[in-house]
Amino acid sequence: MIQVKLFDREHEKDLEKEMNRFLRGIDEKSLLDIKYNVAAMPEEEEEEQIYCFTAMIIYKA
Repeated sequence: MIQVKLFDREHEKDLEKEMNRFLRGIDEKSLLDIKYNVAAMPEEEEEEQIYCFTAMIIYKA
């Protein structure tokens, strides 16, 4: 069966750590694909931007 695991973090290093932790738990042969996206939005009333780092791991269970 094909499954997905979704990840959503504000910092890229947090996303990396969580994804690596998950990948250690699955067989390398079951990994089908990884999708990655970054979104940046201006924070209202401040001069900073909010970042959203997301990823989806597609694998066979």
